[in-house]
Amino acid sequence: MGAEEGDQYHGMESLVSSSSQITLKFVDVCCRVKYRSKPGGANGGIGRVLSCRGSHDKGSVEEERTVLNGISGMVSPGEILAVLGPSGSGKSTLLNILAGRLQANYTGSVLANGHPLSKSVSRRTGFVTQDDILYPHLTVKETLVFCSLLRLPKTLTVKDKTRVAESVIVELGLAKCENTIIGNSFIRGVSGGERKRVSIGHEMLVNPSLLLLDEPTSGLDSTAAHRLVSTLGALARKGKTIVSSMHQPSSRVYQMFDSVLLLSEGNCLYFGKGSAAMDYFASAGFSPSFPMNPADFMLDLANGVGQMDQYQFDQGEKPSVKQSLISSYNSTLAPRVKAAIEADAAARERLVKGTTTTTKQRKEEKRRSSIERSKNQSSIGWFSQFAILLRRGLKERRHEAFSSLRVCQVIAAAMLAGAMWWRSDIGDVHDRLGLLFFISIFWGVFPAFNSVFTFPQERALFAKERASGMYTLSSYYVARLVGDLPMELLLPAAFGVVCYWMAGLRPDPVSFLLTMAILLGYVLVAQGLGLALGAAIMDAKQASTVVTVTMLAFLLTGGFYVNKVPAWMQWLKYTSFTYYCYKLLIIVQYGQARANELMGCAHDHDARGRGRRPGCGVVEEEVGTVVSVAALLVMFVGYRLLAYAALRRIKV
Repeated sequence: MGAEEGDQYHGMESLVSSSSQITLKFVDVCCRVKYRSKPGGANGGIGRVLSCRGSHDKGSVEEERTVLNGISGMVSPGEILAVLGPSGSGKSTLLNILAGRLQANYTGSVLANGHPLSKSVSRRTGFVTQDDILYPHLTVKETLVFCSLLRLPKTLTVKDKTRVAESVIVELGLAKCENTIIGNSFIRGVSGGERKRVSIGHEMLVNPSLLLLDEPTSGLDSTAAHRLVSTLGALARKGKTIVSSMHQPSSRVYQMFDSVLLLSEGNCLYFGKGSAAMDYFASAGFSPSFPMNPADFMLDLANGVGQMDQYQFDQGEKPSVKQSLISSYNSTLAPRVKAAIEADAAARERLVKGTTTTTKQRKEEKRRSSIERSKNQSSIGWFSQFAILLRRGLKERRHEAFSSLRVCQVIAAAMLAGAMWWRSDIGDVHDRLGLLFFISIFWGVFPAFNSVFTFPQERALFAKERASGMYTLSSYYVARLVGDLPMELLLPAAFGVVCYWMAGLRPDPVSFLLTMAILLGYVLVAQGLGLALGAAIMDAKQASTVVTVTMLAFLLTGGFYVNKVPAWMQWLKYTSFTYYCYKLLIIVQYGQARANELMGCAHDHDARGRGRRPGCGVVEEEVGTVVSVAALLVMFVGYRLLAYAALRRIKV
């Protein structure tokens, strides 16, 4: 990117987001989580987390675990605060609280520029999760450009938004891999460090004032980790406030931290300048016996490793490492930290009091704030969101929808069915009924099983993007439905063309087109069932089990296996879309009257001459073409409305 384009980008930063800086403070943050444990267990371990206060298991005891215990600290613009500690020390919980994304209750105060967290601050906060949640088939450039189009204000043109994304790519050192797909554990793509920088780029697009990162260097080698933290340092020098949890940083990475917060089992062992940490621990009686990485030494202390043969103690008696450090921090360092936070707050309050503002000025500031808030809440219109999400969905899902495995599966099934029923005679009613029901089975189960995994697999990414305010639920859902149409209908259309003519069904064009219309509509209804179950359950394994049982019930009552359904179970087949599809296929091939006869509803007498066959009622005879089509239309719309209602329950 040339100097001129760089100037244009920096000139647009004020349009992208508010550039006001944020000083973040947190005082006496405590968080406790309730669990249920089994008394007298093998090791007395903690059981599952209580999902609600009213749920109780017989023979279980409610316990409470302290995740964070009185954590205080402060980070100013231009600084990097590193949160260190072993696994389970409360790093991720603290970051979620600071980002305002923790659903559980906590005590203490978290202040941004001296005020409690608000939606305005949240919109200027970037949060990079530990797991890189990205679409695997999109390239680096496509990922950031689509994000830019969705997140940046509508005052910017598409060209300007694309330029912002390209500038972020250059700033993060991603230019060499901008045309490489993201990939995942199954698809080869960019490296782990590059994928993490793409996740950071997602948040940088809106020029956040506060950036929080949850273990961004996990899984990276020391060189890649140093390069990533160097990028964060460059962002901090631009006036951004950065808080990042780190598991085990190298000595080179540690030297780049302005402040360090050390946690151990929810307790604070140190907060202060990174360069002063070793002197503090030495004053508390803990010094390494040889020069070592300060981060390694601090993690040893957090894990309770502090033996006489490894460390030098100022006192003769060896105290408990964790208890000694907690006591030392609470008695010496914690009061200083709180005093510094209070002094900064008092200075900020004096500054506010010393500034005189007229009523007119206050109204003007309130008006500007309201305008900015409305722009941030809806950066672009609904139709623009729909168009962008549709383009992104088509680019991402075409690889899965038309994968070589899926195409071969469908074509093989069509060729096999065509060969088995090759040029079947119209008089072979039993064989043709078998073919029609096979089509109903295959294209009922296949799309239902494929679509049931849609929302459970995309839940994390959907929740992340919705929390960032990238789009509305309705635009996402409608774009998903419209984008699925060509990908869901092309393969069954190819199946129908191959199977219909090979099997020698009615050769007139009208019958062929009607059969294709029934088949494609049936596929959409089956897909809707999968979407509804997946959205309602949101667990891939459980949803697949439920869809298996549901489809089994629909197939058994579809009208091929059992014609004389017991009277108390007759209602079940009228809920089966397989039943309506199968009957419509028979009507196309043999007509309405013949279809009633073949499905067990002829007006002839039974073997004993008592009139209508058992299991056949007036309702059965009335289920003709119009009723069947209407039933499929109702299910097509109903399943999708149920899926949308289920998605609305997801909290972001």
